[in-house]
Parts: sequence; structure tokens; C-alpha cells
Amino acid sequence: HTSILLLILCITTACLNSLYQILWLNSFSNSVYIFLNLRDKIATGSFDKTCKLWSVETGKCYHTFRGHAAEIVCLSFNPQSTLVATGSHLLVSAEIISLSFNTSGDRIITGSFDHTVIVWDAGTGRKLYTLIGHCAEISSALFNWDCSLILTGSMDKTCMLWDATNEKCVATLTCHDDEILDSCFDYTGKLIATASADGTARVFSAATRKCITKLEGHEGEISKISFNPQGNRLLTGSADKTARIWDAQTGQCLQVLEGHTDEIFSCAFNYKGDIIITGRGAVNAIDSVSLLRIWCCRELW
Repeated sequence: HTSILLLILCITTACLNSLYQILWLNSFSNSVYIFLNLRDKIATGSFDKTCKLWSVETGKCYHTFRGHAAEIVCLSFNPQSTLVATGSHLLVSAEIISLSFNTSGDRIITGSFDHTVIVWDAGTGRKLYTLIGHCAEISSALFNWDCSLILTGSMDKTCMLWDATNEKCVATLTCHDDEILDSCFDYTGKLIATASADGTARVFSAATRKCITKLEGHEGEISKISFNPQGNRLLTGSADKTARIWDAQTGQCLQVLEGHTDEIFSCAFNYKGDIIITGRGAVNAIDSVSLLRIWCCRELW
């Protein structure tokens, strides 16, 4: 994916028995594909080719960013919360499906449908190096906290760990029976979580590369997975129209979040871990005002 459209936008301005929805957002002309939380704000990317910045407290849209000529399929904030990068695809190039900043904010990593992963200089937009090894589309790509490792997930049913200093693959994680749709590190970089079209998620040790636990319970493919900031809980979003909260060590399902009427494409914790955001798929007449739902879970941990 040597020719991508990547915009860098400047930003200037539950207890188990009491986890509840506190807000939903609606102002899209097409389906919401992804979003990320930024302290008291949320950024969303949509198939309507726009990126929007929202208030978590009121649901008000602060600003709409425009510039893409095609659907926005991925976005990421830099750690300083001053920039947001949005990724789309051009008709003459392979679609990028994943992007993220490293923790220092000077690198951006992108994964593409052309089976490659590229690391870019965030300041200049210069391509630094390309990782080649997967034999199918890339679904996720990100650095660990100290930027020593890169984790990539692919439709080839594997995740690969790469040494970020010498660009070599150091391990290949297998176990899933179908495509890897998402993967992530915990905030310490000690744990890796994977989500698959086989309807399961798994947790691996980053040190031993061994599977620690398997998360089972969803009735459809799992499209998104993320750790809470404390690293003891996992959040998954699925095509079965639910999100689930799990114990990261035991794999026990602690809570099922229900209410969406379409598959959930995106879900995330806020930076404190006390709020969860879930985003669903295409708009329909039944559920046209609840593309994103925000849930309070202050006492869940």
C-alpha cells in the first residue's frame, strides 16, 4: 500500500448489576465503522467519509473533519491527544484497514489489504520500512508500549510479533480456526489478545507466546477486542449484536452489553476504564438513532 490517503488532523480545542447505558450519539449519514476515545471526547470515522469529534458528557458534536474521498476505515489519536490520524483508501491502491500511533507519537503504523504493514514518520509522512510475512489481508497493526515490538493480525488466521528495531518476525501466534479480525497488547505489553471470525478470543503471554486463556460465548464473529487500562478486563464486540466484558486471566464472561440491533464493529474503554463505548454497523430504520452507545461501568473492577 504505497499510495494511501492518510490525514493528520490537529485538535486544539459498573458494578455487574449496575452497568448501564448513559448516552448514544447520532449524526451520521452512513454507517459508523470505527471510533476511539480521547479523555472527555470521542472521535468517530464513518463510511460517509467524515471524522467527527464528540463530547462524552453531552453527546454534542464539536467538529466534523472532511477531506477523504472514500470511506474512513481506521483512525488513531497520538498519545499527546493533539492529533488524530484517519485512514481511507484510494481506488488505485489497496485499502488500509488499520492504523495507530506509537507511544511517543512520532511513528504511525498501517496495515493493508495488500498483506503488508508499513511504518511511517508521523512528522514528514515518509515511509520508513515495510513488514512482509502475512499471506492475507492485515486486520490490525500496533506497537507495544515501549515500541520494541509490533503486533500484526491477519485474515490468514495468524498474528505475528515483530522486532521493531531490526524489522524481523520473532513469533507467529496460531490457535484460531478462522480469520483474525483484531488484536491488541495490554498497556504493559505483557499480554496479547486476539479476536477471530471463529467467534472466540484468546489471550497470549507476550514473553512465552503461549495461549493463557480462551474466551468463548459470542454467537458470531468478534470484530473488536481491547484491554481496559488496568489490564485485568477485556472488551469484545461481535456480529451477534452484543459486547462482552471478560476477566483477562480466567476468560470468564462478566457482563453482556445488549441493545444494539446490528453487529458491533467497534468498542473501547476510555482512558480511566470506567466508561465503555460501543459502535454498531449499518443504519436501519429500527435503530437509526443509536449508532454509538456509551456505558458507565465505574464499579465493575
